[in-house]
Amino acid sequence: MLDKFKFKCLKACSHTHARAGVFLTPHGPVETPCFMPVGTLATVKTVTPDRLEAANAQMVLANTYHLHLQPGEEIVAGAGGLHRFMGWDGPMLTDSGGFQVFSLSKLRTITEEGVTFRSPRDGKLIHITPERSIQIQNRLGADVIMAFDECPPYPASREAVELATERTYRWLERCIEAHRRPDQALFGIVQGGVYPDLRVAAAEALAKLDLPGYAIGGVSVGEPAEFIAQIAQVTAPLLPADKPRYLMGIGTYREMAKAIAAGVDLFDCVIPTRFARHGAVLVRGERWNIRNARFREDFTPLDDTCPCYTCLNFSRAYLCHLIRSKEILGYTLLSIHNITELIRFNRQIRDAILADRFTTEFAYWLSDEPAQV
Repeated sequence: MLDKFKFKCLKACSHTHARAGVFLTPHGPVETPCFMPVGTLATVKTVTPDRLEAANAQMVLANTYHLHLQPGEEIVAGAGGLHRFMGWDGPMLTDSGGFQVFSLSKLRTITEEGVTFRSPRDGKLIHITPERSIQIQNRLGADVIMAFDECPPYPASREAVELATERTYRWLERCIEAHRRPDQALFGIVQGGVYPDLRVAAAEALAKLDLPGYAIGGVSVGEPAEFIAQIAQVTAPLLPADKPRYLMGIGTYREMAKAIAAGVDLFDCVIPTRFARHGAVLVRGERWNIRNARFREDFTPLDDTCPCYTCLNFSRAYLCHLIRSKEILGYTLLSIHNITELIRFNRQIRDAILADRFTTEFAYWLSDEPAQV
């Protein structure tokens, strides 16, 4: 079934590496550039699948590490896989769990074989190898699965990053060997930290493997924002043009716009729901604190140009009231809007690429001017 995973570039920008494309999966097409909401535990926090669909979400993420700990991949498989388990009919992607495992610096031990760590839930000793990560993801059943990689933090010495990058490649070879389901596309991950030559070498090595897609990992781990743009600019053009390119863990306006200009197609980030839980909303490129007193008697929608459920039905004053009152509905409504906002931003960029107006319409976001988000 790997023939179902196809990427087609419909239009390339005449001034940058940006492209508007379509990524075909067994659960439907994904029009790119595309922002993918994060549903770590098989749920996008506080948002139901029908509201995700109404927000024009095309592809949703879940996390191998967290689902392995709770409820366990066997339960998900028993339910018929992630799609049936969470009631989402569209394309899905599972992260390998590498980022989460390597964030447990005080709880884990890395060897060539894999990673051993103590569960933060119950202290139980768990061992995950590249093969085990793929086995778990095969059971979970997402359309796209990610190779198990070593994600070094920032800052890290060149020697440490080089060792992690080399190990990531060796682990990828083991992931490829362990992968058993032709209805799932295995993406490799380019590591290399903030060292351009390591990124170039890793990208060139992975490109030779002819995988269904490629990701750029090891970003948003503490490095300054300008490094993220540099990493994308160095790495993305080296990855195969006929395969989707995915920049992991990125979801701010400027970071996405610059990465799209470098040739990136897919993004994910927890920003929309995390911001919502703190009373923050994204409106036309700005970040607002809806608790602010100026919204208490403001009976207009958040954004009168936004088609989301929240903006069509509720006022800023009501949202301010909900968040001040710590009502769960407030977090849901802000999450719906924030998700819609970032999906719309990518859709607007796609439309601009198709019309060959990307660099003019998005000049501000492609610049280095300070921005809120």
